[in-house]
Amino acid sequence: MTRHKLGFWILTALVVGNMVGSGIFMLPRSLSEAASPAGVVLAWAATGLGVLTLALVFGSLAIRKPELSGGPQIYAKELFREGSHGSLLAGFMSTWGYWVGNIAGFVAVITTFASYLSTFFPVLTSDKVWLELGSFTLKAGNTLTFLVCSVLLWGTNAICLRGMNSAGRLNFIATATKVIGFALFIVIALFAFQQSNIGPLLAPRTNESGETIGLLSQVNSAAIATLWAFIGVESAMVFAARARRKQDIRRATIAGLVISLVLYVGISILTMGLLTQEQLIASQNPLVDGISTVLGPIGGKLLAGLGLISLLGSTIGWVLLSAEVPFQAAKLGVFLPSFAKENGKGMPKVSLWISNLLGQILLLSTISGSISAAFDFIIQIATLAYLVPYLIASLYHLKLTLTGETYSLNKERVTEGIIAALAAIYSLWVIVAGTADLKTFVLGLALIVSGILFYPLLLKHRRMNK
Repeated sequence: MTRHKLGFWILTALVVGNMVGSGIFMLPRSLSEAASPAGVVLAWAATGLGVLTLALVFGSLAIRKPELSGGPQIYAKELFREGSHGSLLAGFMSTWGYWVGNIAGFVAVITTFASYLSTFFPVLTSDKVWLELGSFTLKAGNTLTFLVCSVLLWGTNAICLRGMNSAGRLNFIATATKVIGFALFIVIALFAFQQSNIGPLLAPRTNESGETIGLLSQVNSAAIATLWAFIGVESAMVFAARARRKQDIRRATIAGLVISLVLYVGISILTMGLLTQEQLIASQNPLVDGISTVLGPIGGKLLAGLGLISLLGSTIGWVLLSAEVPFQAAKLGVFLPSFAKENGKGMPKVSLWISNLLGQILLLSTISGSISAAFDFIIQIATLAYLVPYLIASLYHLKLTLTGETYSLNKERVTEGIIAALAAIYSLWVIVAGTADLKTFVLGLALIVSGILFYPLLLKHRRMNK
């Protein structure tokens, strides 16, 4: 099978589909809770500029180092001497952390799908108790949500095993549908916007201890949530080995970022004008609740239907991306060799099955709590797993500009060096802001470090094949 089949539009759809997934549906609530309107706007501005520098880094690296494909984490091995133990360990550990972070990403998308499905099937939010064992309570809604999420996960697994072209086309159709639908949402919300719902631009926020949070701290908190909205901007880069033209990777990354940014900023801010702060923070389905205030229950159901189509496409994109990461890393020799196995359609069969099995385990979080709580928890533990590879890619690009490797024009070298430095600074800033909470830092670090348990298997394989 010829792998180089993904053109500009399919790659762009993967970027937009993966970025505009769970975040666009749950972010209005998360942002309202984290920051005042001024803090939200500043967080979007900082994140938009920061992610733009990352997108430029990803696009440049895909062209300058086409042999290194599979995601931003793969450059970790290039920061050390080629063939050294440090190079192998860095490549393996960064791939592990990024891979597990991606799994958390598609679990967040799937749990949001269940949230919007509850608009049509309210039983998914039922508090009826089915079983009690000590402090553990099994509710009907949580159990049914878990079952729905599991069916979606394994249905997607079956679609992906049928081939990249089939899955890519389905993702493209779903992405095009959601872009059109969300553009209509923005137009309607503009006419129904109520400034009184937003409240003071610099309204105070309090933390769990009841202490008042200043504007800068609000921006830091909101920046974590807004960054989650842009996770997936590297999707075209991950599929670089399957791209028809390397130039399309950079173009698709920038185009996908611009489309997603317009949708995110418009929807997150306008939704604040459709619901009061109290309603927004308490909402499990903020977009549906917001549009229902304008168009009534029918409008809410139409948007929920759009959300389901959107999330189906995002689930396909995220599952594909999660499997592609260890697959490409294994082919480069820095991950467990079994992950490089393919089926007759050229799909990474072992990587797909194992990724989805781990996703199934994470879905257990929906059994014991609300969907919004599960979404927030998953975002927290995945934060560091994503940010470290972003920092790695930025540092590697900076290294290329400093050494001059792959550069023939000094002006281009200086310009890209500045962009790489800004991308690295942005990544560091969000890492510091996102891991200030000890629980988030420990859980995120645990995701990355847990891979060390499997590293001896890679060493054993390499010794056997010398």
